[in-house]
This record gives sequence, C-alpha cells and structure tokens, in this order.
Amino acid sequence: MHFRQFYLGCLAQASYFIGSEGEAAVVDPRRDVDIYIDEAREQGFVIRHVIETHAHADFVSGHRELAARTGARVYFGAQAGDVAGAGYTPVREGDEIRFGTVILRFLETPGHTPESVSVLVFDTETSSSVPYGVLTGDALFIGDVGRPDLLGSRMPAAELAGMLYDSLHDKLLKLPGEVMVFPAHGAGSMCGRNISSENSSTIERERESNYALQPMSREEFIQLMTTDLPEAPAYFSHDAEINREGPALMAEMPELRSLSAQEVRQLRDDGALILDTRPSAQYGNAHIPGSLNIGLGGQFASWAGSLIRFETPVVIVAESEAAAEEARVRLSRVGLDHVSGYLAGGILEWDRAKLPLASVEQISVEELQHRIESGLIDATLDVRKAPEWNSGHIPNATHAPLGHLVDSLGGIPRDARVATVCAGGFRSSIATSILERNGFTRISNVVGGMTAWHNAKLPLAA
Repeated sequence: MHFRQFYLGCLAQASYFIGSEGEAAVVDPRRDVDIYIDEAREQGFVIRHVIETHAHADFVSGHRELAARTGARVYFGAQAGDVAGAGYTPVREGDEIRFGTVILRFLETPGHTPESVSVLVFDTETSSSVPYGVLTGDALFIGDVGRPDLLGSRMPAAELAGMLYDSLHDKLLKLPGEVMVFPAHGAGSMCGRNISSENSSTIERERESNYALQPMSREEFIQLMTTDLPEAPAYFSHDAEINREGPALMAEMPELRSLSAQEVRQLRDDGALILDTRPSAQYGNAHIPGSLNIGLGGQFASWAGSLIRFETPVVIVAESEAAAEEARVRLSRVGLDHVSGYLAGGILEWDRAKLPLASVEQISVEELQHRIESGLIDATLDVRKAPEWNSGHIPNATHAPLGHLVDSLGGIPRDARVATVCAGGFRSSIATSILERNGFTRISNVVGGMTAWHNAKLPLAA
C-alpha cells in the first residue's frame, strides 16, 4: 500500500493519497489537484476514487476538479443530500472500496456535519482485521474534535454535538488502540478550537490525552461542545455553498493577467482591492496607498477569505510573477476567484511610474515599551484571538481581534499614534493596512510581536 498525507499549512488542511496495484483513491482533496495527479503519475497509479469525508466549509474542495480530470468516481456520505449536484456515489456504514491490497471501509460518524464519514484503511498485506489507520475527517482531530456549530440554522449545534458524542464513543473509540488517526485538519484550523500541531496520532493516545474524549456523560459533552466556541470566519458559509453546488473548474479560469501600473491605478479607482502579498517589512517600506497586506508567508488564504468580500475584484502585488500565481491559487482555495491580474514588475514598477507610495513604520518591542513609558503612543491594539490575549498581554493595551478590528476603531481619533501587535508580526501587519484603509495616518507595526515581548522579558498584564 502506498499511503501519503498532503498537508497544506496555509489552510491547516490534510488530504490523503492511497494507492495499490495501479489504482488509487484521494480523500478530501484541495481545489488545486495537480499534486495528486503528479503523485499518481510518479508512483504508477490511476486515480479511480475521490472521497469526501463531509461537505467542507473552510476551503473549496477539489473533488469536482479531480473527477473531471481523471474520470474518478466521487463518494459522499449518504446523508449529504444534494451536495455537489448529481453524480456522486452515496456511502453508508460498512460500505467498502477495494483495490489491490487496500480496503477502504466507511463508518458513518455524524456530528461535525450530518453526512460526515470516517474511512478505515486496511492493508491486507499486513492485516485484514485490524485497520492501519482511520481517516477521521473533522470528527476527530489530534487533541480535539470537530465543531458542531458550523451549520448555523440548518441544524442545532446541540443536536449535532449529541451525534458527535455517539460517533466518537460508539465507533471511533472502539477501534484498537494502535490504529493510526489521520484527521482533515491541524493546528490553526477554525474547524476545532484546540487542535494539536501534530498531523497524526493513535486511537490510544487520543483516548488518553484528548480533552474532549475524557470520561463524561453525553449531556456534559454537549455542554462542552456548545459553550465558548470561537466565531467561525464569515467565508465558511460561502465556501460550504460552493461545495454543495459544485465548484467551478480551475482549468476553465482565464490566465492571470499582467497589468501595468496605470492599469492597476485605474482598477483601484474603479473599486478593485489592491492585495499586497509581500512580507510585512517590504510592505511597510513602500506600498500602494490603500492596499490590504496579507503576506504569503502565513495563513494567507484563511485571512483573505475572512477579510475580502467575494464579489470584490482583486489586483495582486507580489515579489514575483511566480508569487502572484501562487497567491491566485491560494485565493481560489477559499473561493476568491475574482482576480483581475497582478502588477507587472511589482512595487518598483509603480514607483517608476511616479505614482504615490505609502509606508508603515516598523518598530521593535523595546521601542514600543519606550514610547508607552514616554506617552508617545495613544493606543496599542492587540489583534490576537481571545485565548492568546487572556494568556498575557501588554499592560493598558486594547484587545481588538483582527477579524473585528474595524468594529474597535470607533473611539480612536484618526490622527492618534497607534501601534499594532500580534504573536509574531503577521497579523499586526494586516492590521496596519486595515487602519490605513480606515484613515489612520500614524501607525506602527511591532516587529516580532508578543513572542519578542516575552523574549525581552517586558511586563505583562493578565
């Protein structure tokens, strides 16, 4: 058996390629599917099966793309209803797909969604009775379990949480302890709230260490799973709808256009968003006024989906043409398909055209502390999530989570001296661009963020 996990850090998303004797299956594919096609070609397989553990909300799936390019059959849990349009094969408890030495056996594990399934992976060369592993989708993560609240009004979270308890305790936790656990997401995904940075585990390790699997009643579990959940990003509902309807094929999208500085200026004046994908230091040094900075080096796709309206045309500014192409692919993974093109020659071309540039000051944590003590900062905005803030923050800072930053700006004068801080500087740079777009003119980004603040042993408030 050939088994490989593909992990996409930008979305904290895992997909799987399983092959034997010339035939292969792909589970939970991302939208850009060349990696699976390349893997099949290099290893001598033909992709015959595409399995979705559930209808995803946090990314646009590649099931339709992969089926169109390979002729593979698509499988969803039988409770999926009209998801992905006509043509998929519904699977139920105990159904199997067999090829070569591989058996893929389905378990219905509702709870994250009603149609969720897990996939037992058997390699009969090793054992036909004990599975090598289980692909748990969003039912069971490493260190966490799937959220039951992402369907909104379509189904009550408490009802789904009850289903999840049953799926975990009646099915997954009854598997042998040595069975490997391979989830669909890792740390950073909003499909859970405490997911480990590890990408695999075992049933026994999860039984012992996963907070959600500790002994408790069904009612206690439901209470735990429906209390203090972080807000889901706004793009989840949009991506879920795309996946239910069947995503547009990437192969049919037009080529990425190369745009002159004058064309970019005109598009901006007509309402396009300038998306600067360069690192914070480069963005801070010089950028097109009014740009939104989301660097390719972090969770680019998730923040783009959270902060950009889907109907808004986007113009990319990047370090190179290759980086612009990469940005476009990553945007497509969350359904942001309205990309007008990229600035040819990058920011240097904008400068050569003698068009105006803006900058954002980059300061160290020591400089921030000096300014705080000297009264040279009017507001320090900490844009991290609530658990990060609660673990310790800069005294007298204001908690302004990035996803709701605009809502926190009402009482701050536009000429105030404002510094932004996050864990390391990625999100705080995004925040500076949002502040600039909202009329602020005296902005500083704190380089290194709270990691540097801790390392410098500067004072903390609880």
